[in-house]
Amino acid sequence: MTQAIRFSLNGTARELKVPASSRLIDVLRDELDATSSKKACGIGRCGACMVLRNGTPANACLLMMWQVEGADIVTPEGLDAVPDSVFVRQGLTEENAFQCGYCAPGFTVTLTALLRDVASPTEADIREALSGNLCRCTGYHSIIRGALRAADLKQADSRAGAPDSLA
Repeated sequence: MTQAIRFSLNGTARELKVPASSRLIDVLRDELDATSSKKACGIGRCGACMVLRNGTPANACLLMMWQVEGADIVTPEGLDAVPDSVFVRQGLTEENAFQCGYCAPGFTVTLTALLRDVASPTEADIREALSGNLCRCTGYHSIIRGALRAADLKQADSRAGAPDSLA
């Protein structure tokens, strides 16, 4: 039995008739050709399938479609519309954060949400935010450096756009 599920995907209103018990990760990849979120562990432990659900990082492998009704879903493909993702991508790139890249979309989603919510995250903030994301290639040092670099880039950008207080 299928159900009409209405939600926003990367800024576009969608309505799909799918079993309400379908997992979001399967619908994204199999029905909507949104394949940047990776289907990996399937039990919410690796973060490869991370999306933003109403602005909060969520494992798409744990979200049933009935839980997506009325939600705003942003996948890695939709991060261009989230301003902080620019700093995250640049910071991760500058620090050569990833080797194979399989986990990169999930890390990018999580770090984008962190940078949006925490103006100047510490290394401890970053480690806590990333506790649900696994990388099998790196020792996480380059990812942490990339996240710290992203925070520096965002702060520099906000200082550059701030009005001169002496004027």
